[in-house]
Amino acid sequence: MEAAPLASSLHILHRSTTSSRLPFLKATLSLSSSTSSFASIRRRSKNRRNSGAVSASSSSASDTLVVAAAVGEEGRGVGGEVSELKEWMHINGLPPCKVVLRERASYDENLKAIHYVAASEDLKVGDNAFSVPNSLVVTLERVLGNETIAELLATNKLSELACLALYLMYEKKQGKKSFWYPYIKELDRQRGRGQLAVESPLLWSESELSYLSGSPTKAEVLARAEGIKREYHELDTVWFMAGSLFQQYPYDIPTEAFSFEIFKQAFVAIQSCVVHLQGVSLARRFALVPLGPPLLAYKSTCRTMLTAADGAVELVVDRPYKTGEPIVVWCGPQPNSRLLLNYGYVDEDNPYNRITLQAALNTDDPQYQDKRMVVQRNGKLTIQPFQVYAGKEKEAVYDMLPYLRLGYVSDPSEMQSVVSSQGPVCPVSPCMERAVLDQLSDYFRSRLSGYPTTLTEDETLLADSSLNPKRRVATQLVRLEKKILHACLQTTADLINQLPDQCAAAGMLEGITGRGCFVTDFFVASDSTTFRFL
Repeated sequence: MEAAPLASSLHILHRSTTSSRLPFLKATLSLSSSTSSFASIRRRSKNRRNSGAVSASSSSASDTLVVAAAVGEEGRGVGGEVSELKEWMHINGLPPCKVVLRERASYDENLKAIHYVAASEDLKVGDNAFSVPNSLVVTLERVLGNETIAELLATNKLSELACLALYLMYEKKQGKKSFWYPYIKELDRQRGRGQLAVESPLLWSESELSYLSGSPTKAEVLARAEGIKREYHELDTVWFMAGSLFQQYPYDIPTEAFSFEIFKQAFVAIQSCVVHLQGVSLARRFALVPLGPPLLAYKSTCRTMLTAADGAVELVVDRPYKTGEPIVVWCGPQPNSRLLLNYGYVDEDNPYNRITLQAALNTDDPQYQDKRMVVQRNGKLTIQPFQVYAGKEKEAVYDMLPYLRLGYVSDPSEMQSVVSSQGPVCPVSPCMERAVLDQLSDYFRSRLSGYPTTLTEDETLLADSSLNPKRRVATQLVRLEKKILHACLQTTADLINQLPDQCAAAGMLEGITGRGCFVTDFFVASDSTTFRFL
């Protein structure tokens, strides 16, 4: 089933307050002296509108957040809804800036177009594209009205994303009375979609998740969904502890006001647009910025980030832009699996793309303690993850080999020789090295066989311009995973070819196996393999 529109993700299930009133006591956990900081903002906003002191039209078209008037190469001009967002931001303190809002069509004709931020003029490196004042930025400190309680909640059972989602759901309930109405309306329009117009797999149907078969990302999606469910059951606690929310919504108990599905959709929407600010207090580190994502696109090769500076969140560009070109920012060193999970897209040029393999020493090994000492001395763990980056597969395989060799050391005298050495475990014999490499090769083949399609079939799918966007990003992800695995497999094959021919004799390999060097004896097996994906 297709995920419900994001408009419903912040939609409130209205219930009679008379049926849900409970005798909560304010004196214990409620910060009754806390007052919402948004009331004064609303009053200032109303006064400004009445007085006309600030007007979006009072600035020149070249330095104001204007709506694109003509169809450009990247997209077309937009109208009413963005005009409302733009006007609201200028009325409430957004200074002149050098960006424009445009739109590109959605793959689904039933969904509204995607909006994005583009340069309104030619920009050079170091230009300040925009500076959003803190009065237009949503943080936990602003939401909860008290930095101490914000830090308490953020380090306890509820994440910052859950707190922000809860607050905006409450604000959504106020409709046009909410100070944040134009911003929430824009979030509703975007539906948590990234710039590829695809939602996070957290909102995909079961059949759509099958596009990720063979990839560890599918299990990660299901685990994240369970985590969101646990946070949902903690919402009543944050509602009771947070004084500002308690005063504004004294009878709207979260789990009675919002179903889990509504909260999940709101959570995913917030996840797709939250900004991680550096150099600020814990209560301000996660922020919602009206000109930030998803209006800003992410690019893994970009280096610029939204930063906190002088009472605002600003964007200084790290590359030149032509007029109308989409503005991109860096989202941190995230692999494509996280980009898809968090933002609904895959970056083909991502230098941080990787797969993670995990190996573990066998605790039943009689020489476990000695082997544990050896791996720790060489900077490894008894349960060791190995990061395999795209383009650096050879280095990753070479990094795994000493760990694998240790599993084949069973003779006490050989073990003492390893213990007395100071470096990583070197090859003990060509035949043992062949067993180690066969072990790796079998693993990579096993992983590749877990995908329902081949690399060639993936390429054929991606060549189809009419391919469903969700299927496209999923295929991009698994294709890049397979390319890493194939490169690892090729590296092990090359190393095997460098060994003496006699090491391939069955009798000699059986002799190695007879010494107790079984794969499952050394590693915590998953699907009968040496490694398992994290």
